[in-house]
Amino acid sequence: MKAKKSLGQNFLQDENIIDKIVESVDVKENDLIIEIGPGQGALTRKLKNKKSFLIAFEIDERMHECLDTLEDDRTKIVYNDILNVDIIKEISIFPYKNIYVVANLPYYITTPIIEKLITLNVKIGSMVVMVQKEVAERFSALPRTKEYGYMTVKLNALYNVKKLFIVKNTCFNPVPKVDSAVVKLELKKENNKLVNKEKFDKLISAAFSHKRKTLKNNLSNETWEKILPYLVNNNINLNARAEELSADIFIDLSNLL
Repeated sequence: MKAKKSLGQNFLQDENIIDKIVESVDVKENDLIIEIGPGQGALTRKLKNKKSFLIAFEIDERMHECLDTLEDDRTKIVYNDILNVDIIKEISIFPYKNIYVVANLPYYITTPIIEKLITLNVKIGSMVVMVQKEVAERFSALPRTKEYGYMTVKLNALYNVKKLFIVKNTCFNPVPKVDSAVVKLELKKENNKLVNKEKFDKLISAAFSHKRKTLKNNLSNETWEKILPYLVNNNINLNARAEELSADIFIDLSNLL
């Protein structure tokens, strides 16, 4: 089956990589795996061996012939765009305990999908996602590096981010121009200090709105006055840019708002 360029399709062919992804997903029989972009089902077939509940979202209707035979009382295939789906409604058919995500994400919609998942009104225990290598570097970047930005802070506030391994472009058909990487996002435990996710999101969105500007120049006067004592007390440069502050500092700042 020919891949559709418009959907960013690159089918994973390497069995060793598929096995490594499956091994990184630690689920029990009463848990649920959400797979995004199963394609021809190479990964789906092995995820079924976990004996957990499994729901896969596939946008390409041509995949019926590859995926329909995998459906049973514990596995469902939904043919729809994950960005348009009511995920909570779809997964409600299963009596699951914990939720895990496995996804091979096309570059052009990686961020929208990740943002949708982390704003769902359910806790996702962990996500194992394959993304372009440069995106993986952005997810796991450190402050004061060029890769560090809005999504880095947003993810690291909620998840422990770990880059697992590189996937060479030759592992796919058709062969993309760049390598990929598999990243694991483990939900931080209940002791996470973040009080209000909405205020946190608004703060980091404003803080990174103009990357070359200082934090002070990106924030409203009201917000700046509220966080100023914290910056002073913690010896943080008042001319610092957002990229110089860790996710933990942004959490502390958002809790002051």
